[in-house]
Amino acid sequence: MLKVDNIFFQYGGRTILSDVSFSVKKGELFGIMGPNGSGKTTLLKLISGIYPCKSGEIYLKGKQIQNYKQKELAKIVAVLSQHAEESFSYQVKEVVALGRYAHQKNWLQSQSKEDQEIVQGAMEITGVSHLQDATIHELSGGEKQRVYLAQALAQQPEILLLDEPTNHLDLSHQKELLDNLKEWSKKNNLTVISIFHDLNLAGLYCDRLLMLHEGMAEAISSPQQVLQEKMVKKVYQTDVKQIPHPKLAAPQIALLPKIEHSGKQLIIDESYLTASKNHLAMTVPKPLKTLSSGVTGAGVGWYTNFVNRHVDKSYRCDDYQQEMRSYLRANHFIPEQTVGMMTAVYIEDAAYKSVVCKDLSVFIVVTAGVGNAVDAARAMDHSSELLPGTINIWIFVNGELSEEAYIQSVMTATEAKASVLRCQKIMDPITGTIATGTSTDSILIAATQEGARAEFAGTIAPLGKLIAAGVTECLTESLKKRNDRMKK
Repeated sequence: MLKVDNIFFQYGGRTILSDVSFSVKKGELFGIMGPNGSGKTTLLKLISGIYPCKSGEIYLKGKQIQNYKQKELAKIVAVLSQHAEESFSYQVKEVVALGRYAHQKNWLQSQSKEDQEIVQGAMEITGVSHLQDATIHELSGGEKQRVYLAQALAQQPEILLLDEPTNHLDLSHQKELLDNLKEWSKKNNLTVISIFHDLNLAGLYCDRLLMLHEGMAEAISSPQQVLQEKMVKKVYQTDVKQIPHPKLAAPQIALLPKIEHSGKQLIIDESYLTASKNHLAMTVPKPLKTLSSGVTGAGVGWYTNFVNRHVDKSYRCDDYQQEMRSYLRANHFIPEQTVGMMTAVYIEDAAYKSVVCKDLSVFIVVTAGVGNAVDAARAMDHSSELLPGTINIWIFVNGELSEEAYIQSVMTATEAKASVLRCQKIMDPITGTIATGTSTDSILIAATQEGARAEFAGTIAPLGKLIAAGVTECLTESLKKRNDRMKK
């Protein structure tokens, strides 16, 4: 559909673009990115025919772009610029109708019925039909942006060129616009070439990306290939972290702001732990990066409150998550800031301990019972009824964990738990074999993310040794407390 071949462009003696080559297929949503001054808008103007190339060629449908007449080119390419000037106070429907100019023989030609239908359709799909009798000067920046997009669509182009189309749009309209662009590109074979400053939006919606750097093509590939952490750091000269999107296989880039540390490292220990009849709670002064299987706060997040709530073995609730949130609110915890767990174990049976080695330390809290013990290797012999959790393990790390260390911490804690149950000969009552845990155990790994860094937390890594020792001791103690209480 479009081929850009070794283009070179200078302005005022300064090289803006040099040796840029790429092609765009029909129906593709193609994103152009790069820092300010990297040549993005200039490239769009070259493609639209506004600027002539100093050298190199641009081919549109196999024909050199300079060989198209202006009106002929306008039937193929529509442009939505970043800034539009309104000299006259036209009505919205009149502004949109200007998009039909390329299809009319002269200025004096009145709109045909087909023109009117196309204009109305363009206003409907961009959500500005209700504004059609308003003047363009009456509109907000976001409304104007959608009007000019409607004008471009009324042109019925084969290629749509957009310069920061989400500029001035609020979050919902950004999503609506890009959802529509994606749909139009696939459904109508509309080729969309758009400049993006928002790397995350580009990663979500574009089929391919061109990354410009100092006027040259740094990368041209899929979002997964272009939005690499090293690439973005190099081109934008800023500190970022690549993270996965929670729903899609789309790369996302998180900015890492400069943080001024107070100088005093937060140390999590028993001073932050409180207990009541119905729950055990940790409340810390600043959020901890947490991986958990809690009823609330499951997955990865940042939390300041950690609640382990006792419920009776007979506890049943269809919407247990909502019921848990209600409990947290009633006890003055904000659910959105809290990892909440349930356990059938009595709170008085909890065991906790700090384990320290050189510059690393952990604080571990365990509540343990074995009423619904299960041998994981024989899990198929059990029903799938979920009972309140019995072995809940909290691990608080005073240090910085890598992503690997979070996952390995879970593995090490689980291995330590299984080892304790084996040593104590805790049996699975259904299979008669040694249990490895209970049917609804839960775990939490929370780290201050400051101080000493732990890359690994396997069983023989320094952090892994602390976790294994702490879980072993606390689980053993908690089971002993339970047994002693039951003997009374």
